[in-house]
Amino acid sequence: MKEDFLTKKLEERKQQHTFRQLRLTEGKIDFCSNDYLGIVTNSLIEKRLNNGSGASYHYKSGSTGSRLLAGNYSLIEDAEIQIAAFHKAPAGLLFNSGYDANTGLLSCVPQRGDTIIYDYLSHASLRDGIRLSLAQSFAFLHNDPDDLRKKLQRASGNIFVVTESVFSMDGDKAPLQQVVMMCEQYNAHLIVDEAHATGVVGAAGEGMVQLLGLQDHCFARIHTFGKACGAHGAIILGSEILKSYLVNFSRSFIYTTALPEISVAAIRASYEIFPGLLKERDQLNKCITQFQNANYRFQILKSETPVQAIIIPGNDEVKKEALQLQNLNLDIRPILYPSVPRGRERLRIVLHSFNTSEEVEQVIDALR
Repeated sequence: MKEDFLTKKLEERKQQHTFRQLRLTEGKIDFCSNDYLGIVTNSLIEKRLNNGSGASYHYKSGSTGSRLLAGNYSLIEDAEIQIAAFHKAPAGLLFNSGYDANTGLLSCVPQRGDTIIYDYLSHASLRDGIRLSLAQSFAFLHNDPDDLRKKLQRASGNIFVVTESVFSMDGDKAPLQQVVMMCEQYNAHLIVDEAHATGVVGAAGEGMVQLLGLQDHCFARIHTFGKACGAHGAIILGSEILKSYLVNFSRSFIYTTALPEISVAAIRASYEIFPGLLKERDQLNKCITQFQNANYRFQILKSETPVQAIIIPGNDEVKKEALQLQNLNLDIRPILYPSVPRGRERLRIVLHSFNTSEEVEQVIDALR
């Protein structure tokens, strides 16, 4: 079977210097992963599931079906109750990933005649969900409440405002208090993706919405478990009505095999672990301060979160700099156009609680 049509597109990528390839970490110092609190690195979930006894845990590796058929079980329902209570939400519904949650929510809730207004730098999963929706959509300038207001004035039908609390590529935080004020003024439904705030922001890692006391002002919140939580999956938090609606209309929930017991047990264990990782969050914040206070020969974006961005325009240029860092045994990856806007290519440097000040200084010295 000829695959010339695939080869042609791949060659275009190579000519544009945007070709992607998988690579292994190869034992380098981790400044790349989203394991912000070291839950994976330090095997904290496995230790919790083993209960320190050395005995192996016993959870099923498959769920045997979708939640609406054979794949529902008490452990998964208990997890939804536990996580919703932690995040001070009436209800929650587990999804197999953050991508599934975002596409599943946005593709089915807004209807034809409704309006979605989203931050321009919203994650691809949010944008894909918006694309699947029948509603009209507009982007507002990144973290710009004034531009959000302009877009709200053009909106019709049910209005949905979509943002992240911590942005995955810039590491900055949304002005949620101002966004909430706008939503209330224009009777809009606020949807906040807390993927990169979960476990990290707040005294117990509860996320930015709760830190600011805004949980009752959100239509939906998405918390994902593949980053600081060290597990896999996601949950959509909202009302009991929203949960029931998603069970009936969200295709990424209905038409997929449910998470197995082993995955749900890991999620529950993480929620027992990360609220108490106070020293880890303190060490992480020290690393962030150290990194932000240094001087660099490149532009650094302001960030109070583990995600640090060093802007090096041009795919070739940023790849060259990343290679030099890799040669220093530092696992730092380039983020290329089209993953980020042209001219905003960057090194995405991720700090962790297990990174030492000496390791952080090594990165700083390489970028001075």
